[in-house]
Amino acid sequence: MGAHPPPSSERAGGTPTTTPVPTGNPGSGPTGGQSQDGLQAGLKNRHLSMIAIGGVIGAGLFVGSGAGIAAAGPGILLSYALTGLLVVLVMRMLGEMAAASPTSGSFSAYADRALGRWAGFTIGWLYWFFWSVVLAVEATAAAAILTGWVPAVPQWAWALLVMIVLTGTNLVSVGSFGEFEFWFAGIKVVAIVVFIVIGALAIFGLPPGGSPVGTENLTGHGGFLPHGPGAILSGMLLVVFSFMGSEIVTLAASESPNPVQAVRKAVNSVIWRIALFYIGSIAVIVTLLPWNSKAVEESPYVAVLESLDIPYAGTVMDVVVLTAVLSCLNSGLYTASRMAFSLGQRGDAPKSFATVNKGGVPAVAIWASVAFGFIATIFSYTSKDTVFQFLLNSSGAVALFVWLVICLSQLRMRRVIERETPERLTVRMWLYPWLTYATIALIVFVIGYMFYNPEGRQQMVLSVVAAVVVLAVGLILDRRRPRDTVAADQAGADVAARPADRI
Repeated sequence: MGAHPPPSSERAGGTPTTTPVPTGNPGSGPTGGQSQDGLQAGLKNRHLSMIAIGGVIGAGLFVGSGAGIAAAGPGILLSYALTGLLVVLVMRMLGEMAAASPTSGSFSAYADRALGRWAGFTIGWLYWFFWSVVLAVEATAAAAILTGWVPAVPQWAWALLVMIVLTGTNLVSVGSFGEFEFWFAGIKVVAIVVFIVIGALAIFGLPPGGSPVGTENLTGHGGFLPHGPGAILSGMLLVVFSFMGSEIVTLAASESPNPVQAVRKAVNSVIWRIALFYIGSIAVIVTLLPWNSKAVEESPYVAVLESLDIPYAGTVMDVVVLTAVLSCLNSGLYTASRMAFSLGQRGDAPKSFATVNKGGVPAVAIWASVAFGFIATIFSYTSKDTVFQFLLNSSGAVALFVWLVICLSQLRMRRVIERETPERLTVRMWLYPWLTYATIALIVFVIGYMFYNPEGRQQMVLSVVAAVVVLAVGLILDRRRPRDTVAADQAGADVAARPADRI
């Protein structure tokens, strides 16, 4: 660590390693197969499909979009479109690497191989940190909704209950995680589709609306960009983090019987998923209602349904939001544990993180992630404005760091794949390398704007501090590691990152 080791087999001195990698039987299906990482290949195709579709629909879309609309007006559509384009390009790059070499470490493993061990260590732990904090955020949000329904049960008890239940599902098997996520994501998808259909009917004057609304709400009330073009960037800062989760399918694909097909399908569908769920639903909101109404800022989806006299709109949306929150908690725990597992495999975390139980899941990694999530949840009640706020801000910009590392890794990995295993380049980044450079420039621009913008500055500064601390810890640990251990770990990382023979 510290230098940029050469990619591929050159990292191990050019000598092929003989370290065995469990590949299992790719044709054995979800009950008997193993992924190349040694995890149980228990995710079915329908699980992966719904994880891919539902991965872009976070709770932030339902409850956080109001702030973006208030900041940018109808121009928030451009903010979502630009951010969505950024995600599409990043996912294309990640899909290129994941289709060639599916692994539970995903972009962290690719960064380790392409940029150096320092990069894989740093981005892997930052990603784990992000999702472990998300566990607390989502558990607290779920508890708030459930307490409103059953006030007799304390809010902390609800938070504890949902954490225990979803921890249990993750510990049993990856199939149980997939089944829960299948239904959670299914409810989110149905809710968004129904919302868009009802809204579209109202826009064109069909029941339940009654008369066409025209473009008054898009161009009136100060115009399409009431706060000026700069508000588009401000809107991007508010919505960019709601897209975090699109990459989960590339981690989960390694635990399916056919990871390459799953990755390819997810990458090819990301455009319509973002266009439909984000841009489509937000377009309905800003077309039907004035962007500057208080109801839209507080709860835009409920405001639309209530304006159309849909009965029990608030209760219906509470159910949908609760489902989205539980889905995010469920997938967050899965994602954090798989990243910890991969770090353990590569010698960048305790070796116990890389062990699996009888169900083929990394139990120690799951418990470690849950433990941090529990601690953060406690802080969300005892030190909400101090410690917990610090955790939120210091993990807030991780999404941008992850996307930047994916771009930089793809620049080198593309050349490695073309040289060593060109037949595995089944997903290709468009206009390589120029579109990759353009994406990097856009991400750097957004990061720079966060430093410039007073609302995003604290979050970016604390996130950079967190990244520097993690990087420093990694460098110190690496220097203390015996030379023979370093060589063995690097060789193991190469094997884990190398495309599996079964692809």
